[in-house]
Amino acid sequence: MLYYLFEYLEQEFQFPGASLFQFISFRASIAIIFSLLVSLIFGRQIIQLLQRNQMGESIRDLGLEGQKEKAGTPTMGGLIIILATLVPVLLFAKLDNIYILLLIVTTIWMGSIGFIDDYIKIKRKNKEGLKGRFKIIGQVGLGLIVGITLYFHPDVTIRENAALGQEIVINEKSTKTTIPLLKNNEFDYAEAITWIDESWSVYAWLVFIPFVIFIVTAVSNGANLTDGIDGLAAGTATLIVLVLGVFAWVSGNIIFSDYLNVMYIPDVSELVIFIAAFAGGLVGFLWYNTYPAQVFMGDTGSLTIGGIIAVLALSVRKELLIPVLCGVFFIESLSVILQVGYFKYTKKKTGVGKRIFLMAPVHHHFQKQGYHESKIVTRFWIITIALAIISLVTLKIR
Repeated sequence: MLYYLFEYLEQEFQFPGASLFQFISFRASIAIIFSLLVSLIFGRQIIQLLQRNQMGESIRDLGLEGQKEKAGTPTMGGLIIILATLVPVLLFAKLDNIYILLLIVTTIWMGSIGFIDDYIKIKRKNKEGLKGRFKIIGQVGLGLIVGITLYFHPDVTIRENAALGQEIVINEKSTKTTIPLLKNNEFDYAEAITWIDESWSVYAWLVFIPFVIFIVTAVSNGANLTDGIDGLAAGTATLIVLVLGVFAWVSGNIIFSDYLNVMYIPDVSELVIFIAAFAGGLVGFLWYNTYPAQVFMGDTGSLTIGGIIAVLALSVRKELLIPVLCGVFFIESLSVILQVGYFKYTKKKTGVGKRIFLMAPVHHHFQKQGYHESKIVTRFWIITIALAIISLVTLKIR
């Protein structure tokens, strides 16, 4: 909103300093500072509100050290992240940008699903929360919206051969994405169906949209599983989105995309504003969520984080990099899949279920081994930093 106000002041009155709002770097800097302040100032008030309404976490006895002390800690802290993200975005971003609109819808959509889940757990005293099938329906619904928008919306384009000095430049619809660490690293989803017949390219959405649904569902569930100990999900997500911010800025800048020979995506650089606000909200939330946590994000936060990361990766066409960049989410999810699968297999074969890990997700396995949760979180952050560096290296190494 302020973007449009200062644009008007600059055009009509040459208002001093109004032109600064035309620069993404300036708006992103203001957004992250504003978001950090919102989360720090209003975060405490939200925590107190949750406490007054007895929105405390009900802890199941899993035999973990320090677990009982966490009983009654306010949950639904994801509201802090959502508020601290949306307020700066509404103030400083271009609200007619399709990528920004898609991220706002994602934030509200996944936040609502998580809020309902947390509310049922706490107020209805139902530890299972929202039934799994309804969560999946919600995630699939969002994936469907995202997939249809990215495939059909006229503003979602790429620019082929966008070299500097080129006289004729055309933005075109495309289902191309990038494959990390490979030369000539562009892959077109249409190729999954056009090998049968070239004319089938019009049906590429039959491949693209289901894949988008899978990405949104997988990443949101991965973030949800990662949120098990103080500061783990929020800290990991902060590092991930900062890398996605670099990708968005490079892919949306014709000079740097040409220099690095990466896909130029018109208008995608506006996502830097959203990412800055989101990162500020996550860091501000960490102020209250680091050990010992004063508030938990709950599914309100974890599902929202996962959904946003998925849509950001899809928007900058780096979704195939998710297993690397979101490696911690991937490992956490894989540990649960392996644990459950192996238990069911051995129970069917021998009548006695066996486990691979002492407990899943894998961060609980390390807790069972006697590691303090602060050490586990710090080491997982270090792993994420290493994976973030590897992800950034893919900009040049192919």
